[in-house]
Amino acid sequence: MFGILGISALSFVLVALCAPILIWGLRNLKLTQPIRSELPPDHQAKQGTPLMAGLILLVGVVISLQSSPAPLMIFMCVTFLLFSFIGFMDDFKKAVWQDPSGISGRTKLMFQFAFTFILLITLIHSFNLSSDISLLYGFKIHLPVYVYIVIMSLFVVGSANAINFTDGLDGLLINVAIPSYFFFFLISDKQEVQIFTLVMISCLLGLFFYNIHPAKAFMGDTGSLAIGGSLSILAVIEKVEILIPILFFVYLTEQISVILQVWYFKRTKLRLFKMAPIHYHFSLKYGWSENKIVIVFGFISWASALICWFIWKYAL
Repeated sequence: MFGILGISALSFVLVALCAPILIWGLRNLKLTQPIRSELPPDHQAKQGTPLMAGLILLVGVVISLQSSPAPLMIFMCVTFLLFSFIGFMDDFKKAVWQDPSGISGRTKLMFQFAFTFILLITLIHSFNLSSDISLLYGFKIHLPVYVYIVIMSLFVVGSANAINFTDGLDGLLINVAIPSYFFFFLISDKQEVQIFTLVMISCLLGLFFYNIHPAKAFMGDTGSLAIGGSLSILAVIEKVEILIPILFFVYLTEQISVILQVWYFKRTKLRLFKMAPIHYHFSLKYGWSENKIVIVFGFISWASALICWFIWKYAL
């Protein structure tokens, strides 16, 4: 345990010290965030903030691999890198062309599903992952392998994008993702998972100094999609898919608010929320500050993680 804590402390220090250098480089290369015109005025003021600070999380990948170059660790780091690559492509187009839309949604989904299929097949054939879905009190649903891969692909891609939606306010995703990683640290009996999750928590804490409001840099999809992909795959590795509606409650609420907003507007030409994802609704309708939203959503995420730990310990 002392070794893991030392590794995580090193991750925190390196990210905290190296992030300003990365931010300086991004600013000088003019790789900055374009802001959508429909966002509130306080968000328009963020125009020109350096984008792709999520690249600093690659420090965590390097340290994880150095500390435990085991097959499962390599697999988790590759997962992180693959989803980060998709996010990087999106961020790069946004920053270079100053186009808030980035690459097309179809292109992003194509890459996400392709990578996820490969990752799941690898888990099943190289790590002997069961195609069972665990329910409460030891009950399981056995699925044919191909059915399991299809269902889990939809789950991983959907969850990764839900987590990506949460990256809309300064410090929000970091504050919400840390409890999710900590849940997997608590429940796993695999040393690789414990190291990876604790290192990622430390890296996020190191980046938090520069991402909290007012943010000096945005992690972008380079960071948020990597976080989303890794957290979703961790749920598959630890066989806790049944707990995801609770553990990922904040992320799924963000995603569902977007879906409902689009559906309601198409039917009525009216808006169900002031703006979606729902964190904007709390800002525009109730006047909540960014910091208040980040604190409240973070508290909900910690509560979700605690509830899931209790269920896992006594009912799963």
